[in-house]
Amino acid sequence: MELPIKKKKAKKNNRQERIQAYTFLAPALLVALVFFLLAIFYAIYLSFNDVNLFIGTYTFKGFDNYIRIFNDKRALIALKNTATFAFVVVPLQTLIALVIAYILSSEGLKGKKIFRMVYFLPTLTSSSALTIIFMFIFNIYGPINEFMMSIGAYSEPINFLQNPAYSLKVIMIMNIWSTVPYYMTIYLASLVDLPSSLYEAASIDGASTLDKLRYITVPYLRPITTFVILTGIIGTFQMFDQAYIFSNGSGGPSNSTLTLALMIYQYAFGQMNTMGYAAALAIILAIMIFTVSLIAEKLNQEKES
Repeated sequence: MELPIKKKKAKKNNRQERIQAYTFLAPALLVALVFFLLAIFYAIYLSFNDVNLFIGTYTFKGFDNYIRIFNDKRALIALKNTATFAFVVVPLQTLIALVIAYILSSEGLKGKKIFRMVYFLPTLTSSSALTIIFMFIFNIYGPINEFMMSIGAYSEPINFLQNPAYSLKVIMIMNIWSTVPYYMTIYLASLVDLPSSLYEAASIDGASTLDKLRYITVPYLRPITTFVILTGIIGTFQMFDQAYIFSNGSGGPSNSTLTLALMIYQYAFGQMNTMGYAAALAIILAIMIFTVSLIAEKLNQEKES
């Protein structure tokens, strides 16, 4: 008789634990349901409609909003700018962060803590403040022009902010400079667990510093690199605030800083009756981020295998 009673008590305790677990999870599940799942379904619904939120009308348009994207020259320019920005910034910020972390993890380097603190400082500054600072640095009368002219690189100042050939590149430089410290810190935290015996064995075999980086550090950090690349892709494809401040919300000059995120904002809040089109752009952007992230993860896993 004691065994069935123990089983009943165990079942009762398990039931109580499950109830407690779901009770603690309920607030988070509710937030995820309202602000994640319902928001996604609502955005998909909007993308198939011509929406006027001011008077609350929804007119079903089918795939017209999606077809319009591929016939919209501004959307294609925004797509090109976003892809260019991502495919330039992500590899460079990953490589630079890895190299700096490797150097700062070296045992013979003096003042490592000071260097780590100095490199990490840009992460503590808001993106808006950094954008304004870089706009000052690359201004036609800013330090960059003055320095380049003083060394004779060119005779007349370049208007980096208003020249379509340079404007997006300035944002790229700013983004790399501001994101490298964050990823460097992640790499440094991972390098702490790397056994020093591997480096010692490699030194005995005559391996150079570059050999150690290539054959020991890089393979060891491959899971971290996957995380860095994926978060970098998501962040660059969603780049909005820097382009908005840089161009005062227009995406100029000549749409050179127009990104998909900025274009979504323009159509969602800057024009009437275009919320459906903005939702379609958002869905396309989400699909792009998911696809590129999946491809990057697959390629990194194949290299690891």
